[in-house]
Amino acid sequence: MPRALLSVYDKTGIVEFATSLHELGWSLLSSGGTAAVISAAGIPVTDVAEITGLAPILDHRVVTLHPKIHGGILADRSNPDHVAEMGKNGIEGIDLVVVNLYPFSSKRGIELIDIGGPAMLRSSAKNHESVTVIVDSADYQFILDELNNNGDTALDTRKALALKTFEHTAQYDGAIANYLGREQDGFSNTLNLQYIKSQTMRYG
Repeated sequence: MPRALLSVYDKTGIVEFATSLHELGWSLLSSGGTAAVISAAGIPVTDVAEITGLAPILDHRVVTLHPKIHGGILADRSNPDHVAEMGKNGIEGIDLVVVNLYPFSSKRGIELIDIGGPAMLRSSAKNHESVTVIVDSADYQFILDELNNNGDTALDTRKALALKTFEHTAQYDGAIANYLGREQDGFSNTLNLQYIKSQTMRYG
């Protein structure tokens, strides 16, 4: 049974997405507020703490940072040694990761610096050969269409989502660096800027 991990700050569309995944036969993992919202909608969901054996600690600063989570995301399923290590350590694969981050670009503060979220996003994007990663709720329906039509996502889709994810985490880290730089001496040592392409130029 394929497994999805859902952990989102912005819960727009997450119940509908989780419902569709459940109907397609996916097992769902989640934590905190996301797990509560999914469970309240009557959708079966396993709390991450049941997988790790550890409740969230340090005011929820540490929730998903655990080998049974990141091992399930990062394992190369085509590598027999990885598969053997997963079995030895009781790690099950995670095939789809849905994460969006605390809104640091619109709010500021140390406690809004997300740690577990970017770590899961980067792990998933790195292992896009095996894992589908979603950072934008606008992609939910597109992914559901692929799963309905093909039973899985295409590698090209996973590559495109991995790129989108690293672009997102780069923007996120840039916003934090700018904030900390301004806190220190009024301006960062490096100015992090990102621009969104509006169209492809005809020449050049």
